[in-house]
Amino acid sequence: MKKRRRIADQTLQQNKANNKSQKGEVRIIAGLWRGRKLPVLDSQGLRPTTDRIKETLFNWLMPYIVGARCLDCFAGSGSLGFEALSRQASAVQFFEQDKSAVKQLQQNLQRLESQRGLITQGDTLQLLAQGNPQLPFDIVFLDPPFQQQLIAPTIERLQSNGWLAAGALVYVETEKQLATLEVPVTWRLLKQKIGGEVCFRLYQTAD
Repeated sequence: MKKRRRIADQTLQQNKANNKSQKGEVRIIAGLWRGRKLPVLDSQGLRPTTDRIKETLFNWLMPYIVGARCLDCFAGSGSLGFEALSRQASAVQFFEQDKSAVKQLQQNLQRLESQRGLITQGDTLQLLAQGNPQLPFDIVFLDPPFQQQLIAPTIERLQSNGWLAAGALVYVETEKQLATLEVPVTWRLLKQKIGGEVCFRLYQTAD
């Protein structure tokens, strides 16, 4: 009896651990994989962009996304990068530091059977500081964890180390309280909107 109870308790604990480690999903809104849902880890600091904000963003990007090379700087769930791939971006580079999140990104890329995504594990600021050994990117998604002062150093490295194509578009998502951002004087603010506790902006770099 005690043995059965111990096994039952172990099973309950395992189920709780599974529920904690894998909880929720992101939905691809449009494109090749419209309606597909991908599992997302329940991890501290992981904050997928909401469907409403994502739909607005990709409406903004509609004239530019097909064939674009994209960089998802703080990929997390990969919601923005996978949406870009679905809408026929030519390639998406995902940067993510958390090992479990990277594993989930790899599994989701396999689910989609896409060869156009590349996932790199590492600290985004360190990766950007190394410089870009490949072609520059047309669209960059910058959606870091809030309250960690990551926006300014990320922008500086993107601008200085060859990551941005001429006229590149840079999407920046921050907490609403961060009302002003310091960006290069050559960047032009195209769009800005507040949704709930989030402020999101789209900039274009100089040609």
